[in-house]
Amino acid sequence: MIKNLKAAAVRIKKAIKKKENIILYGDADFDGVSSVIIIKEAIRNLGGKVAEVYFPDRETEGYGVNEEALQYLKNKVPALMIVMDCGIGNFEEMKQAKKMGLEVIIVDHHKILKKLPVASIIVNPKQKGDTYPFKDFAAAGVVFKLAEALLGKKMTLALRKDLLELTAVATIADMMPQEEDNLDIIIDGLDALKSTERPALRVFWELIPFDAEEVRQLVQKIISASHAGGTKNHLNEAYLLLTAPSKEKAKVLAEELIEKSKFRQSLIQDIAQEIEDRVSRKTKDPIIFEGSAEWPVLMLGPAASRVCNNQKKPVFLYSKKDKDSQGAIRTPKGVDGVKALMHCSKFLMTYGGHAQAAGFRIDNENLDEFKDCLMEYFG
Repeated sequence: MIKNLKAAAVRIKKAIKKKENIILYGDADFDGVSSVIIIKEAIRNLGGKVAEVYFPDRETEGYGVNEEALQYLKNKVPALMIVMDCGIGNFEEMKQAKKMGLEVIIVDHHKILKKLPVASIIVNPKQKGDTYPFKDFAAAGVVFKLAEALLGKKMTLALRKDLLELTAVATIADMMPQEEDNLDIIIDGLDALKSTERPALRVFWELIPFDAEEVRQLVQKIISASHAGGTKNHLNEAYLLLTAPSKEKAKVLAEELIEKSKFRQSLIQDIAQEIEDRVSRKTKDPIIFEGSAEWPVLMLGPAASRVCNNQKKPVFLYSKKDKDSQGAIRTPKGVDGVKALMHCSKFLMTYGGHAQAAGFRIDNENLDEFKDCLMEYFG
């Protein structure tokens, strides 16, 4: 069993039994959204209730747990907060959460940095002392394991299929290796998707033309539409879609996100082309380091992926705000972007992620020194 998985399940069951406030906090991408839904549905099937669901707005709050979120949630204290698909690098924020009276369980899959945050329980296969043989789950994969531990014999076949659908799509969306445990999740989840009862997923079968023999085409359309959504009143639009109670409601939301996805793809292409034009004059640089106040945070990762695939160099993009900037990193296979961030961490506010896909937040005054540090690291 993954380290601390049983302890997390026991603590959540205790919170359900004692009717404690339970807060679910997830990253705003498909993996984070799916993780929140999986654990929420597991809690509901045990007769529990969730007091609050919170997704940070990437444009205004950045990635992970942040000051604005904690201030918003303080009226729920005391509470058990389950943080999913983020949190492993939120050292100061976890200290603040503890002082506020929030007991935190972190369920994450991102690379462990120089230390662990002061959470009550941390479930992450990559942490020291974890003996589970497979390490490369999506966050939803780890959360699915937690749901299994929580539900035990109450995990019905129908519920297992419902949760595996989301876990499989999240694993593909987060570009996790499709091998070992992940391959089993994807095979079973995509098979369940063919007969899904979830209104949102059912609607996509009807709205989007695709080869009926190739369910992965449908999955990519679902991911693309879901990632086009923003955050409204701390609830992600993909979350609202995937939890829609009826096909009628789901259809309206899905059609909106499909249209947003078309615009998003066009904008990503424009940003990637602008970067390509810039770097055509910097061919000797070992990395690509570019930013703009005009680039939306949510477009940075996809644009960086396109440029990285074309240029075969580590790509660091940032969206410049008034005082600080949020950034996304994509690196070629075999190049660990998180190690580069750790090497230059003294210039960063927060950072973390995977070897090939990571992110950071930085004070604008440190941008030049951060770039120089990266140039030296990769030079």
